[in-house]
Amino acid sequence: MNNRIDNCLTQLKEDKEKAFIPYIAAGDPNLNTTVELVKAMADAGADIIELGVPYSEPMADGPIIQKAVQRSLEQGTTLPKILDSVKLIRQTKQVPLVLMSYYNPILQYGLEDFVKDAVQTGVDGLIVPDLPVEECHQLFSLAVEEGLYLIQLVAPTTSNSRLKQVVRYSRGFVYCVSVTGVTGVREESNSKICDLTGEVKDATSLPIGVGFGVSTPEQATDMAQYCDAVIVGSAIVKEIENNPDNAINIVSKLVADFKSALAS
Repeated sequence: MNNRIDNCLTQLKEDKEKAFIPYIAAGDPNLNTTVELVKAMADAGADIIELGVPYSEPMADGPIIQKAVQRSLEQGTTLPKILDSVKLIRQTKQVPLVLMSYYNPILQYGLEDFVKDAVQTGVDGLIVPDLPVEECHQLFSLAVEEGLYLIQLVAPTTSNSRLKQVVRYSRGFVYCVSVTGVTGVREESNSKICDLTGEVKDATSLPIGVGFGVSTPEQATDMAQYCDAVIVGSAIVKEIENNPDNAINIVSKLVADFKSALAS
């Protein structure tokens, strides 16, 4: 089964380029804007786009994303509505799309139905930050069957034996968390990422994405030497919060800046 994530990352590797992956909270400021933001980010050079599914207890998210999630929930955003939005995006764009969702909304939806509907609407990958690898087997099996990629997270605190488990149950790429704790904008990137990505490279041939704490194009350039893809969330979500009426233009420019920084 062909997955857009594989196609994208393979092509970029051949071209000796790094992938830029922006994250936004779906439904912030509303789902209509989310659809337009995704299209605009794809046009501005985003290689893969991560859409956050709002949940009332976002444990892995820092204050910027927590506020975005709250705004989205106030708009009545739900997982079924997000999948409807993905359908709209797919009418014109083929950019790979990854949903980042806590386990509860998926469980409420029904695992089997969710995986089938996600693939049918055009979702390529899934990140579930609160689902430990030891408990992911059922979701992983369903996802593999339908061609949906379950992308696992590793942190500087991940042990070597656990890392082997994580890469075994990961598809598409491995998501390296560059700092421990919640997401957010930080002044300096964590130097531990060099050691972490080295360990992941020893354990798997899957591409490596780095996120959590990358907040400027300069940091993205710095981080790119260790990985295949750089993931940026809070810095983009912050711009949406500050400029809800002009979010599309401002975010497009920011995405273009990040992408050109990675190309330099």
